[in-house]
Amino acid sequence: MNTSSAKERRALILRQLEQKEEVLVSELSNETGISEVTIRKDLTVLQNRNLLIRTRGGAMRRPVENPNGETAISRKRMFNFKEKERIGEEAVKLIKEGDHIMLDSGTTTLEVARHLHKFRNLHILTNAINIASELITYNRFDVILLGGNVHTNNHSTVGPLALSVLRNFTGYKLFLGVDSFSMEHGVSTPSLEEALMNQLMIQQASQVIAVFDSSKFNKRSYSFIARPEDLDCIITDSAIPTGMASKLRAAGIEVRIV
Repeated sequence: MNTSSAKERRALILRQLEQKEEVLVSELSNETGISEVTIRKDLTVLQNRNLLIRTRGGAMRRPVENPNGETAISRKRMFNFKEKERIGEEAVKLIKEGDHIMLDSGTTTLEVARHLHKFRNLHILTNAINIASELITYNRFDVILLGGNVHTNNHSTVGPLALSVLRNFTGYKLFLGVDSFSMEHGVSTPSLEEALMNQLMIQQASQVIAVFDSSKFNKRSYSFIARPEDLDCIITDSAIPTGMASKLRAAGIEVRIV
């Protein structure tokens, strides 16, 4: 496989480090069809972003520093990025001119924000600092960023202040990012603060659209957010586990597969 895009190669490297402790330059070169010199440059870039540790002849997984097991957004954005782009593109089909929408924090909801080019008039509420920055570039939307404590891993705001402000807004169409989902345990996340934010977002929303790639299915994390039936729609990619779409539809959830 000739993986010519730097973004694709670096995503491949990080995916491999999710499966094993160390990768070798020679093996990556053979697998991607790219020279060892270029692979070494990729490893250096990823090390400079604190996503791995360079070793003699390769690189090793960076130890998890966050005790609750969360993955930094800078690392998350490298995984399944093509699927996330397609999900973001599909999600905007559920938006109409003049809509009031709420964008949860996350790498897939960021892709929703990046696909709003055709709209002129939207009212957008978010707790994600990076998403608010993306929305500012349009220079035409009404954007509200919830205040609160900054959750550094997700570039989001959480805590009592954020929750207090959120209670003033109802009727928004929510695009919800998801860390873990299963039919048995619903939506969950490693962070209790994020869970509390998401629970209130769902409570205040007029419609809940979960946007997440297929790698999040059949997983359970520490903090409960919602039951499957609390979701109105799920947008995901074609690698969704066999039979999952049927189960979701049987539960009354609209499923869009890209």
